[in-house]
Amino acid sequence: MKAVITGISGQDGSYLAELLLDKGYEVHGIVRRQSVAENQDGRLKGLGGRINTYYGDLSDPLSLQKIIGDVKPDELYNLAAMSHVRISFDVPHFTIRNNALAVLDLLEIVRRSSPETKFYQASSSEMFGNSTDSDNYQRETTPMVPVSPYGCAKVMAFNLVRHYRAAYGLFTCNGILFNHESPRRGANFVTQKIVKTAVEISLGLRDELVLGNIDSERDWGHSKDYVRAMWMMLQHSKPDDYIVATGETRSIRDLIQYVFDQLGMEWEKFVRFDAKYTRPEELSRLRGDATKVREALSWAPSYTYTEMIDEMINHWQEKLCQTPDPNMVQF
Repeated sequence: MKAVITGISGQDGSYLAELLLDKGYEVHGIVRRQSVAENQDGRLKGLGGRINTYYGDLSDPLSLQKIIGDVKPDELYNLAAMSHVRISFDVPHFTIRNNALAVLDLLEIVRRSSPETKFYQASSSEMFGNSTDSDNYQRETTPMVPVSPYGCAKVMAFNLVRHYRAAYGLFTCNGILFNHESPRRGANFVTQKIVKTAVEISLGLRDELVLGNIDSERDWGHSKDYVRAMWMMLQHSKPDDYIVATGETRSIRDLIQYVFDQLGMEWEKFVRFDAKYTRPEELSRLRGDATKVREALSWAPSYTYTEMIDEMINHWQEKLCQTPDPNMVQF
C-alpha cells in the first residue's frame, strides 16, 4: 500500500506517518519549504529514511499533480492547511485558497489522474460554529454555521468532498475532527501555549501567561487517537463522513487550572488577558457526538484528557530542563 500525506511535517501528519509505517505502508509526504529547515522536518526526524518527502505547496497545483501522478497512491490524506483559526481572520484570502480551493485542486487531480485513490479530507469542528443540537452536541447532521474564515473554508472543502463522491464515484471521506492535541502541537495553539508557558513559569523562565477568551469550551482528544480514526475511515467498505470526538467538554479556564495545579502554582497570579488574542466572532462551545464512528468503525480513544495533558507537561519539563549544547546554533 502506498499513501501520500499532505502536511506530513505537522502534528497529525507525523503521527499518521508513524501509524502507516507500522502497518507496512510505503509513505510519501509533501513538505512546504521553510527558511528554517528545522521547522520542516522536526517532527519527522525519528523516521529516518523510512519516508519519501517532496517539496510542494497547496497553492501550487502543478507540484501536487506531479507528486500524485508519479506516486499513484492507494490513499491520499489531505492534512495540510492554514490551521490557526484566530490567524485566519488576518489572512482570509490565504485561508480560503489553501483550505478550500486547494481541496478542489486535489480532487480534480485524483479524478483525472488517479481515480482509484482513496481520499481523506481533514474537516473540522469549526465548521459548526455555535450551532448545536438541542442537547448541546454536534453531530454529522447538525447545521454548519461557521464563525471564522477558517470554518467557512472548511465547509466549502467538506461539500466538495461530498460532491466528488456523489458525482464521480470517488472514495472520498471527511473526518470532522474536534480539537486534538499532543506534545507535537504547535506552540501558538492555546493548549500548547498554556502548557509550555506554565512550565516556563514554574522554572523561572517567564513570569506571565497572556491569553484571550478563557471561557470558551472545547472537546479535546489526542492526535494519536484521531489519526487512527483517519486510517480506519479509508479501510471501511464505503466512503462516508464521520465526527471524531470524545464527547467531553472543558473550558480553557479548566485547562489552565489543571495545568497550574499539576505544577503546584495558583494560576490567577500569572494569567493576564489581552484582547488581541480574541476573535472578531467567538465560538463558545464545541462538543462532538462520535457515535457513528464508534459504531461503524469500532473506533474509541485510548487517551484520557488528563493523560494527554500530563504527557504535554512532561514533554516540556524534559525539554526545558535539558542543558543546551553551547556549540549549537539557536533559532
